[in-house]
This record gives sequence, C-alpha cells and structure tokens, in this order.
Amino acid sequence: MGDVEVVESHEAQVGPLTVRRALPRRVHRTVGAWCFADHMGPAAIDPDTALIGPHPHIGLQTVTWLVEGELLHRDSLGSEQVLKPGELNLMTAGHGVAHAEESTGSYRGDLHALQLWVAQPSMTRDRPPAFEHHDDLPRATYGDADVTVLVGTLDGHSSSARHDSELLGAELALHSGTATVPLDTAFEHAVIALSGAVAVGDTVLTPGRWGFLAPGRDELAISAQGPSRAMLLGGVPFGEDIVMWWNFVGRTREEIAAADRAWMAQDERFGPVSSALPRIPSPQLPWLR
Repeated sequence: MGDVEVVESHEAQVGPLTVRRALPRRVHRTVGAWCFADHMGPAAIDPDTALIGPHPHIGLQTVTWLVEGELLHRDSLGSEQVLKPGELNLMTAGHGVAHAEESTGSYRGDLHALQLWVAQPSMTRDRPPAFEHHDDLPRATYGDADVTVLVGTLDGHSSSARHDSELLGAELALHSGTATVPLDTAFEHAVIALSGAVAVGDTVLTPGRWGFLAPGRDELAISAQGPSRAMLLGGVPFGEDIVMWWNFVGRTREEIAAADRAWMAQDERFGPVSSALPRIPSPQLPWLR
C-alpha cells in the first residue's frame, strides 16, 4: 500500500480570512492537476463582512466547496450565484476571467470552506471562460463515510462538473468508524483534513496537516474517532510544467506578465465584475523587484 507522506500547510492571508494553504508546497507543487488548495475557517462572518473583491484568473479552474456558511459568487461573465454547503461552484478561467466572492447580505454565522484550483492543460487553457453551479452531486456510502463526488468519477459515481484532465475531488464525511474507498491506481492523491481528525493507517491528519499518497494504491482505508470531514483529491500526475504567480497559472513568465499588464490596465480581457467591493490590484512581479 505504501506510506502516507505528511505535508504541513502554511498560513496565508486572503482578504480578512486566515487560511491553511495546503497547495502548492515545495515538496508537492501539484497533485494531479490540482495546483492550489486553501482551507479557510471556520471564521465568523456577518452580512456586511467584506470578503474577496474582484480579481483575475487565467489558465485554471476554481472549485469552491463549503462545509458551512454561504457565499455569493459574481464574475465578469455576468454570473451571480449563492453557494451553500453540499453545492459546487466551478469557474473555468481559460484565457481570462475576473470574479469576486462576497457575503450574501443575509447570512450570519461561521464560514468554513475549501478553495481549490485545477491547472488547465494546454489544449483548453486559452479557450473562453465559463461558469457552472451544481446542486445535485453524486453521493455514495462506504462503511462509516458518506462520500460526495465534486469532480470526476469515484467507483462509477460521476459528477457532471467539467474537468479538463483525469482527476477526482470528493468529500468524505466520516462518523465514528472506518471506511474503505476505492482508488484509481494511476492517480496520485491527497487527503486534506477539514474537521476533526482522520487516520490513514497509523497516520493521523488534522486541519493543517494533509497526506500525500503516491500512485499505485487501489484503496484508501480511513477512520475517525468522531465526526470528521476530509477532502480526497486525485489525478494523473500533471505532465506540463507550470508557472504560478498570484492568481495566474501559465507556462512562462512572459505570459504571466502579459496577464498582469492587462489586469492593471483594466483591459477587456478580464472584463468588469458587478461588485461593490474594491478591485484588487496585483502585487509587483517578483522577478522585477
């Protein structure tokens, strides 16, 4: 079965929220095509909390999942979508898109979420942007775990959400007990603890510590002593070298710099977002400092 490699997340600040950034890390820049994972909260918000104002993306998909709370998504395609737990927002940036994540104006309580990015392969990364919302995701039960498939296919349970490469994203909601979840042996996987504590073999994972599983496994044996949640990410190792900076995923520094210039010039490449929150300026490119 192989060992579980434990990776420590690091803290980062996103708007008013402190997050546990699981990806990218120096030891693992990607897991499959998954290239970014921010675990935020639980954090108390109210109807007027200013969250994340308009900002740009290229070459990636955002996958937004709530454990608790509500968010309002707005983007430069004209999308306006409230997201609740058990639902999925997926935005494909392609050549360029901008969006904001806001308070709903009515929700007061804890916000607990996972923001994921998927690197788009060369065949789709320069295509037009798109947005989709899914409120009827496939679910299955394995032992003491209720599993929701966000993206991809798990043991014949397939999400209708778009994916541009072979990958999997699934939430595992565990009761006290154990579960054995089938895996694709061609995939590498990450198990990110969201709440409580989960054990993969003798390795215990809690929020801020996640486990990397190399390709070759055909199942995941996971257990919990009490109610716990984890995100299972997987995919075929991504075969393209990427350059990530700020909110952009490209292949060269020149591409990143061109996207940065377009955003700062308010170029039509990204378009406006109908948001009352202030537009977020890009930081200085690190190789120009």
